[in-house]
Order: sequence, then C-alpha cells, then structure tokens
Amino acid sequence: MKILAIQNRMGIGDMVIFLPFIEAIAKKFNTPVSILVKESSKVSHFIKKNNFIDNIIYLERDNKSGRHDGIYGSLSLIKDLKKYKFDRVFIFNSSLRFNLISRFAKIKKIHQYPLFEKKNQHIINSAKNFLSKELSLNVESNPEIFLDKNDVEHVKNKFKINTNETNILLGIGGSGKTKRIPFEIIIKFMKMASDSYNCKFFLATGKNVEEQNILNKILTSEFKNKCIPLDNIELTDTLPIIKNCKVSICNDTSFSHLSAALGIQTIVLMADTPLLYGSYSPKMHPILPEGESTVTHDTLGKDKIDPKKIFNKMQKILDLN
Repeated sequence: MKILAIQNRMGIGDMVIFLPFIEAIAKKFNTPVSILVKESSKVSHFIKKNNFIDNIIYLERDNKSGRHDGIYGSLSLIKDLKKYKFDRVFIFNSSLRFNLISRFAKIKKIHQYPLFEKKNQHIINSAKNFLSKELSLNVESNPEIFLDKNDVEHVKNKFKINTNETNILLGIGGSGKTKRIPFEIIIKFMKMASDSYNCKFFLATGKNVEEQNILNKILTSEFKNKCIPLDNIELTDTLPIIKNCKVSICNDTSFSHLSAALGIQTIVLMADTPLLYGSYSPKMHPILPEGESTVTHDTLGKDKIDPKKIFNKMQKILDLN
C-alpha cells in the first residue's frame, strides 16, 4: 500500500509536532509514508534515521509564482502525485483544494480534517481527533528524532564536549522579534548557571540581524570563552550537538521543538505565542512571563521572563538526571 500524508504548514516546529501522527499511520498500515511538505519545514535534515517516512515531496508554493500556485500549479501538483499511484492520503488540514487535487490524482481513499473548519483549529487536538476518528488511534504528542550514534560521538569529539561539564543549548534566536528574550536576561541566567556549574553554552540562532545582535552581545560578554556559536553549522550537523547537551533553554523557536524531540529536557521561554507550543511534549518545561498565568499571541512578555526562574527550573532538571 502506498500512503501520502499532506502537512502544509511551513515551520520546522510544525513538522516536528506532526511526526507522531505520521508515524502512527505508518505503524497502522505497516508501511512507510510519503509526505507532501514545504521545503521550509527542513524535514530532510531530521528524518534521516526515521523508518516511518520514505519519499519527501515538496509543495512549491509562495502564494505568487511557486510551481504549485494557482490553477496551473494545482495541475502540476496533480501530475506530480499521480506518478506515485498512492492508495490513500491523509490530509492534515481542511482545504478543499487538497481534497480535489487528491481526487484528480486518482487517490482511492481520502482521509481529511472536516472541510471548511480551519478557523481556531487546534494544531495538536485536531490531529489527535482526526486519527482517532479515521483509524481509531490514540496518538501521544511526544515527537522523537532519531540520530546515528556514530554522528553523536563524532560531534562529541570534534567539539571536545566533556560529559563532566554542564553542556547547555541556548536557543536565543526566534522567527519574530516578540519571541526573542533580551540578551540581558540570558546573560543574567548564564551568570547564575556558571556560579553553580561548570558550564559550556552552545548558542543557536539564525542569520537575522536582530538574532545576530543578541549572539554578538553574548559573545562579547564575560562568558565568551564558555560559548560555541552554532549559526554557521548546518542543521543536520547541529542536531548531534544538541543531543550531547544536558539541558536546553530556548525561546519559542525551532530549536525548542528539535531539542525536545531529541530527548533533551527543554525549558521553553514563552513570551508571545500560545502555551501549547512550549508544553505539548513531556520533555518541555515552559517558563511564563512574570504575572501571567498563560501566554498567547500579543502577550508581549519577552521583557518579563525571570532569569532566576530559568535557573531554578534547570537546577531541578539536573538534580533529577
């Protein structure tokens, strides 16, 4: 049986969130699943050791001139899917467009979210309810990313990662400026951590100007000799580094999702996005802005994250491990 799963959200974190649901389908039918995803999901970087996914088909849409945009783009996508001769498709959205494309691609069995119900759709509960209804599956929201043990060991030697040190991933970047915790707060935490532990900090950011500014502020601080920046390292090579860390402390970014899926206890600094993005995995431990009982879009709490709370949470995690 040939099965396709369509997950058209654009982010790395979104793709990580959907991994357990795609894997559940593969296990149910005892066959790997092909996926239709956007290239921005970076999925090829973190499923190399995943036996539940085989073909990656990229959805080339940019809302203007992408190969799969518009009517002619839909025809191109139909043509692309037809050649695989899929028997089933699982569409993780409520789009009529993907329903029609699947039909014209002659996919016999179509499973999909209820049509026209996109508004206020819960990213995790919708997927859980979908597979419960369609396949009677109860799927836990606990994504896993698998790595080659040799790659993890190679990185450990290359970067002289000492297991006697407290190796900490700091995911200090973020796709939006309201998600990025100010460098002053991060440095205060680093001070507390360094006073109590022999720390090494691995700094994960993108190339955005503001992210680079935060990175440079930390690299010119008193902790510069304890830091290794990761911004010039490919994501594929970054994952084994994260796997060597004892704990991860991240803004609500792709690195929080990746580190939790790698099995690293991950403290997520929630400033301006729904709490579920930092709490869906048992490996995630959210820190909320002072005075807030929850967090969502427009909470605007990046300046109210308490570095002492970050340190206390990390201390509890390290004491348990």
